[in-house]
Amino acid sequence: MPSQLPKGFSRPFLKVFHILEAILLVAITLATIAAMTNEFVNIYVNRQIQLTDILLMFIYLEVLAMVQQFVTNGKIPVRYPIYIAIMAIARYITLGMKQLDGVYLVWLSLAAFILAAATLVIRIGHHYWPYEKVTEPHKCQSED
Repeated sequence: MPSQLPKGFSRPFLKVFHILEAILLVAITLATIAAMTNEFVNIYVNRQIQLTDILLMFIYLEVLAMVQQFVTNGKIPVRYPIYIAIMAIARYITLGMKQLDGVYLVWLSLAAFILAAATLVIRIGHHYWPYEKVTEPHKCQSED
């Protein structure tokens, strides 16, 4: 449904919104790259790579993939945050394996399984019931 706001209000608002969006995307990208660099320096200084470091790198990689998807397509597939959540749970389990209570460990594992199953259901759903292509109305040069 098209917006009911007057065009005199919505156009400047959308321009400000797009500028803020671009600034935040750059900030997220730079912060992720800084965090990855910090992790690499930490690995280099300690001269030791642990599984938790690798899982953290996958989380950073998924954040960058989300930014790339948003810049390319203007939207983020729901799978990407689910992948990040699965990696975060796996990292949490790996970090605290010795301190975690058995029941809590089972709950965390069940949460990761549910997220993986949700991803599978989403992928199957997109295969059998893909989104319809939404075509935007053609803009005239005079509207810009």
